[in-house]
Amino acid sequence: MLSDSELEQLLNDLESDRVERKESFSDPDRVGQAICAFANDLPNHGLPGVVFIGIRDDGTNAGATVDDRLLLELAGIRDRGNVLPLPQMIVQKRRLQGHDVAVVEVHPAFSPPVRYKGVVWVRTGPRRARASIDEERQLAEKRRFKDLPYDSRPASGAEISDLDLEQFRRVYLPAAVSPDTIAENHRSIEDQLASLHFLTKNGEPTSGGLLAIGCDPRAWIPGAYVQFLRIAGTELTDPILHQEELSGALSDLLPQIDRVLKANISIKTEIPAEGAEQRSPDYPLDALVQLVRNAVLHRTYESSYAPVRIYWFTDRIEIHSPGGPFGQVTAETFGRPGVTDYRNPLVAEAMKSLGFVQRFGFGIMSARKELERNRNPPLEFDVQSSAVLVTLRPRP
Repeated sequence: MLSDSELEQLLNDLESDRVERKESFSDPDRVGQAICAFANDLPNHGLPGVVFIGIRDDGTNAGATVDDRLLLELAGIRDRGNVLPLPQMIVQKRRLQGHDVAVVEVHPAFSPPVRYKGVVWVRTGPRRARASIDEERQLAEKRRFKDLPYDSRPASGAEISDLDLEQFRRVYLPAAVSPDTIAENHRSIEDQLASLHFLTKNGEPTSGGLLAIGCDPRAWIPGAYVQFLRIAGTELTDPILHQEELSGALSDLLPQIDRVLKANISIKTEIPAEGAEQRSPDYPLDALVQLVRNAVLHRTYESSYAPVRIYWFTDRIEIHSPGGPFGQVTAETFGRPGVTDYRNPLVAEAMKSLGFVQRFGFGIMSARKELERNRNPPLEFDVQSSAVLVTLRPRP
């Protein structure tokens, strides 16, 4: 985090290309573009860029109100998944030169190019613009693979033929990239895949690319599936009523999961003395969907070949996810609103682009609200260093 003196030096340097000044937050898209450009760090500064809110172009204070609402709106640019891959950014209220200022500090991405609403933005000197094809290639070549998370590293032995290129063109590309960029049809399929982090500069598919659009992700990542068991009792030794192994690329896997969950929910119908009948599920579908997608997103694919497991007992549902807390999330802070981190940022990007995640960091909160609305007991968590167990209880 930059010190006050470092921020004031940047604030006063009207020539620096590491600074954007905005009088207000009246144009969120321009702020988002600036965050994207700083994350891409095309000039290779290797240093954070800063967006100041409440500062005029000449560096003087504009008298903006810097309150919690403004800070939440700025942080929401990241939470809503408009900037992908997720940027490393800090949003703060700071006292600089005797005035309150909103500061967005953006660190260079490990895995550029970064997009804002499907467009790669860059900045050199006073210029902020859409990246050219050559600039996108230059950004892709900056990736530091040894420092990248597992899902952004090359999958040893995999080839471009292991990716479903038809699904990529038909489904993924239109969801992830702006129409204007797609219209530049002189980009090769290799350039398109590399720009979305599915292919390395050496032409190797990444693990995240295989998970997102692989022909058979499980052939390369053994734990890339979900096991479902419906059990006639309260113990694993009781008879199994139904079992399935669900696998495939994310765009196929996640709808399969939704189908199985929906098929196993029981609906209770109550007919009151007066008024219309009331229908109540034993478990709210939206809560189950959020929690299983959360498990698929946050599990470890690198250090465990175990699947995400869903055990549906007569008195509870257990969702087992390989891999314990990651990053700033600990056993004590797990499930706490506002505390989140991403072991698999490329998987997160793919799920957001495909529409399976609406907003980052709100899955557990949303599930809790759905369970409360349906009058289910609260969620239960058993968080260990190597696994997470989430237990749901049925509506009484």
